[in-house]
Amino acid sequence: MIKVREGSNSRMLSVGAYQPSRIVPNSEIVDKIDSSDEWIRQRTGIETRRFADADESVLDMAEAACRQAISRSGIAVEDIDTVILASITYPFQAPSAATALIARLGNPKAAAFDINAACAGFCYGVGMANDFIRAGSSKYVLVVGVEKLSDFLDPYDRGTAFIFADGAGATVIGPSDEPGISPTIWGADADSRDAILMEPTWLAFKHGAPDGIWPNISQQGQTVFRWAVFSMSKAGIRIMEAAGITPDQLGAFIPHQANVRIIDSMAREMKLPESVVIADNIRTSGNTSAASVPIAMSALLEEHPELHGQLALLIGYGAGLVYAGQVVQLPPKW
Repeated sequence: MIKVREGSNSRMLSVGAYQPSRIVPNSEIVDKIDSSDEWIRQRTGIETRRFADADESVLDMAEAACRQAISRSGIAVEDIDTVILASITYPFQAPSAATALIARLGNPKAAAFDINAACAGFCYGVGMANDFIRAGSSKYVLVVGVEKLSDFLDPYDRGTAFIFADGAGATVIGPSDEPGISPTIWGADADSRDAILMEPTWLAFKHGAPDGIWPNISQQGQTVFRWAVFSMSKAGIRIMEAAGITPDQLGAFIPHQANVRIIDSMAREMKLPESVVIADNIRTSGNTSAASVPIAMSALLEEHPELHGQLALLIGYGAGLVYAGQVVQLPPKW
């Protein structure tokens, strides 16, 4: 008979975030897309976003966020045995960004791999980390979401130029006496996977894409908006049911920061009470895809330290169209 390792419950021990220093207001975007600051604010809620410098890489940002998360966790970097890195903007297929990251962090022997679940990537990683620890495959897992989306933007695309931004967020997940992370609810609507695209693909380059063409992001805004509003609130309800809680037991709702109108609609559809604090730092951070949820979590805890240790509903969704979410006990004060 195969011997099975005995695992543990898990919880988030800490969260860390990094955002580039360059603040980009709507006024820098509007002329190229024939728009206005008022139009962008009304459509998405975005007022400013952060863009990395030309020489600031995905790995630079990931390392900064991870070092903050590790320093807040109370464990040493050598204790981390698994690293999951979520990104769609690391410019190499192999070796992985995760292996480059662990070399930088000084723990080159840890298990390390990348995942591509776009804006749901961090929540996918949290679900995997929880399962790894519960199964006994890992003890401490570092989950990081990081994007340099400014490298993939068409500044003249009226549908995307004002939405996306750069940054990184990370969490250390470790063993716990009590469950601190609920079962993950996840899935996809792959029939609509072309609603968000990064094109032309790398394969197109191999087969003769025109010189100077870069794989810019495009999306069908209304399709994505409708899917998020009508499907993600239902997913949020399923997540709470899987966790065995009701909305009034939540301290916070931390969704992917895609659009303030989507966030508000989800909260209404899920009938969240006014006592639930809702993360909406998209206003100053833009949409950072896989980094969105952990950046929002870190910002919310800094603004509302009373939320440490309380329950939060996380949900990410994006290109694919994929989604994932869970209820977590927010990290203790560091």
